[in-house]
Amino acid sequence: MLAMMVPREIEDEEYEQVLERVAAVGVAKATGMVCTRVPHPSRLGRRQARVWRVDADTGSVMELAGHLAAGRIGKVTLGSASGYWRIWFCLLEARGLDVQLVNAREVSNVPGRPKSGKLDCVWQAKLTERGMLRPGFVPPAEIRRLRDYTRLRADLTRERTRHWPRLEKLLEDALIKVTAVASKIGSKPVRDMVEALIDGQRDPEVLAGLARGKMRAKHDRLAGALTGRFDEYHGELARMLLDQIDALTAHIDKITGRAGELIMAMPGAWGVDADGVTGPGAGLGPGAPGLPVVARLDEITGIGAPAAQVIIAEIGLNMAVFPTPGHLVSWAKLSPRTIQSGARSQPGRTGKGNPYLKGVLGEASAAAGRTDTFPGERYRRIARRRGKLRALAAVARSILVIAWYLLAGPAARFREPGAGYYASRIDKNRKTRGHVRQLEALGYTVTLAQAA
Repeated sequence: MLAMMVPREIEDEEYEQVLERVAAVGVAKATGMVCTRVPHPSRLGRRQARVWRVDADTGSVMELAGHLAAGRIGKVTLGSASGYWRIWFCLLEARGLDVQLVNAREVSNVPGRPKSGKLDCVWQAKLTERGMLRPGFVPPAEIRRLRDYTRLRADLTRERTRHWPRLEKLLEDALIKVTAVASKIGSKPVRDMVEALIDGQRDPEVLAGLARGKMRAKHDRLAGALTGRFDEYHGELARMLLDQIDALTAHIDKITGRAGELIMAMPGAWGVDADGVTGPGAGLGPGAPGLPVVARLDEITGIGAPAAQVIIAEIGLNMAVFPTPGHLVSWAKLSPRTIQSGARSQPGRTGKGNPYLKGVLGEASAAAGRTDTFPGERYRRIARRRGKLRALAAVARSILVIAWYLLAGPAARFREPGAGYYASRIDKNRKTRGHVRQLEALGYTVTLAQAA
């Protein structure tokens, strides 16, 4: 007979509390369905639910906020699968209400339950009063402003990237094969050649003479590739594409500078000088005990200032929201989901997560994988066994864990262990025994001798 296992106590999370007065809002584009659940005024132990529709404009939402505040509502749940929740969240939060945002797809998509706007908000209110909803991460207002800038920069960068293939296609139409010789169409020598073509220069030798650096050794090939039929209308279209690229580049640079100013205006991002003074620009001198937050993240292999800005914009500066690095990694969907059934456990998919955060971490891990550092060695070790994609995800997870520690401790600094970190931790005796056993299994008699 098996002995009874000792029960294990599992503490509730902060959001897992039974609440007396709650409200839920099913958000749509033009309206929202509101449900409040409070104790019944005349029937002891029963609940009273009221449902009504509210227009999604500032005046109506402000009136609703006053009504909920007067009714002493303890928590308001917003269920939205799009960006229509913002007006509700901002105005209700400004009124002093405790507002949480949940994913409506995860809450309302219950098999067998009828689905409508009215039933959804009632269901969300019932789950709210029982503490069964896990709130989503909504950063403070200053982080949300920074996030708007960095996300727009990412969108503009993608849009700029789309214009380069269009320019290459236009050159191919003009029989100009310069990209068959030059590695990048966006390089400065190629840009000079295209500008010369737009200005009317058609001599291949003159155009090839605009090459720089190592490209000068390809003069003859360039001259052949630049021999084509570049007409006046090609120049007009090329001018339009280049102007679009230049305009997007100017906007991207402006956003990068503005994002830096917003971060420097946050007290949590300031460094500390050697004399204990803190403020914008502090922490950059010799002997400073705490670097500014962007400088701390910039020390991570693969992370630059723009990537640091994105990380701050997506996860914020207050790591109390994520109690451990594991919580942050799980929220970012960089850890596999565990699926357990009985005694059988298997890993599941990581999920989509935050595309902007995962995008910048993927770029950082790809850059770190090409370096002779600890992240680079980690990438190569995992890529040999599990493939490149899993290796990129593993390095991205490592970078995010490092970022958590740097943001959680203002005095923390990143120390590069070096590419030889894994080799220095190998148990030589254990590895020797393993190789000897393998050779003996193949029928060999092994005699070991110390190398001179």
